[in-house]
Amino acid sequence: MKMLSHDFYERDPALVATGLLGKVLVRKLDAEVLSGIIVETEAYYGRHDPASRAYRGRKRFNELMFMGAGKTFIYMVHGNWLLNTVAHLKGDVGAVLIRAIEPRKGIKTMQKNRNPKKLRDLTNGPGKLTKALAITKELNGIDVTQKASQLVILEGEKESFEVCFSHRIGVKIDLPRKLRFFVKGNRCIS
Repeated sequence: MKMLSHDFYERDPALVATGLLGKVLVRKLDAEVLSGIIVETEAYYGRHDPASRAYRGRKRFNELMFMGAGKTFIYMVHGNWLLNTVAHLKGDVGAVLIRAIEPRKGIKTMQKNRNPKKLRDLTNGPGKLTKALAITKELNGIDVTQKASQLVILEGEKESFEVCFSHRIGVKIDLPRKLRFFVKGNRCIS
């Protein structure tokens, strides 16, 4: 499978968020590879987006959202690390939260990392996903378009699926535009 290029991420965050559906998130963990198909995402913008980490402008904790596209932006919410990829047009601000994946490789290791009661609950939420894949702040700022990275995103198989839209989950103030995207009927969405 082919790596996604920087150009893929240098677009409007909503386009990147929908484009990531069906792509493969790969976590290289020591000698093992953990992976899954991205089935749910959310797009975030800059100062005009009240739910965004960049809403109050450029700060030390959100600086990556203002920098080059294709890097990870990882931060903690309610004791969970959340994985984002920086995505925006040149000179703009934005990121895409990866909310859920459908596990494919390394499932036993993912289960050891999380210990869910049901397999469908293994990675069906942004905090569950990062725990299962052992994603922490140490991976903040890495380039997901570089083959040597511990976290990469690859082209998926050419599968057809319907994309559904909704408002983002867990935000107090949202934009009127629906910016959560997910694969219709997938059992692994949050």
